[in-house]
Amino acid sequence: MNQGLVISDLTIEYGAIRAIHDISFEVKPNELVAVIGANGAGKSTLLRALSGMIASASGGATWNGQSILKTKPEELVRRGIVHLAEGKSVIPELTVAENLALGGLRRRDKSDVATAISESLELFPILASRLEQRADSLSGGERQMLAIGRALVSRPKLLLLDEPSLGLAPLIIDQIFNALNHLRTHLGLSILLVEQNALSALKIADRGLVLNLGALVKNGLAAELLGDADLRDSYMGF
Repeated sequence: MNQGLVISDLTIEYGAIRAIHDISFEVKPNELVAVIGANGAGKSTLLRALSGMIASASGGATWNGQSILKTKPEELVRRGIVHLAEGKSVIPELTVAENLALGGLRRRDKSDVATAISESLELFPILASRLEQRADSLSGGERQMLAIGRALVSRPKLLLLDEPSLGLAPLIIDQIFNALNHLRTHLGLSILLVEQNALSALKIADRGLVLNLGALVKNGLAAELLGDADLRDSYMGF
C-alpha cells in the first residue's frame, strides 16, 4: 500500500549544532510539497538525511511504511526514491545520452529503459538535439533538465529535489516547474521540493512547509501560504 513519505519528530545534529528540530510532516502519494525558507533554515540538510547522506540524531522517516533513515542511496533508488542534489546530479564528462542511460543502469527491463528515455526527451525536447554533447557543454537550465530526465529513467516514485531553480533565468525556471507539475499530475510522482524561490514553488505545490533555523514554523496548503502576508514578510521574501 502506498502510504507516502512520513516524517516523525526528526532531529538532525552537526556536533553541538541542531540543524533540524523535531519536525513532523507527510508527503502523500501524488503530492508535491514545497519546503521553503531562508539560507541556513535546514532545507538541504533535511533532504540529505532522507537520502541517506547524513545520519539523523532521533526521530523517524518512512516511505510506504518502511524506514528510510540510514539506508544507502542505491537501495533507496531501488525502492523508488531519487535525490537530485543541487548542481551535482549529472556527470559532466559524459554525453547527454550517456547520462540518461545511467538512470537505467540498475534496471533489468531494458526495453522500458528505452521507453523512459524517450519519455524524458519528450518532456525536455531540447535534450534530443543535445544527445551527443557532453553535459558540461550544456547551459545551467539544460543540465537541470538532464538531471530530472535521468532521474525519470529509473522510474522513481518519490523525487527529492534540492533547489532546481538555482541560478536559472525566469523562463527556464517556468519550464522546469511546469515539468515538475506534469510529473505529479500525469505520472503520479510524489515530490518533496526544496526551494528558495518560494513564489514559484508554491504556485505548483499542493502544500508548503516553512522552515526557520531548523524548526517547522508552518505546514499548510500552498494557497494559504501564498495569501498569508505576515508569513511572506517574515520567512518567504516576497
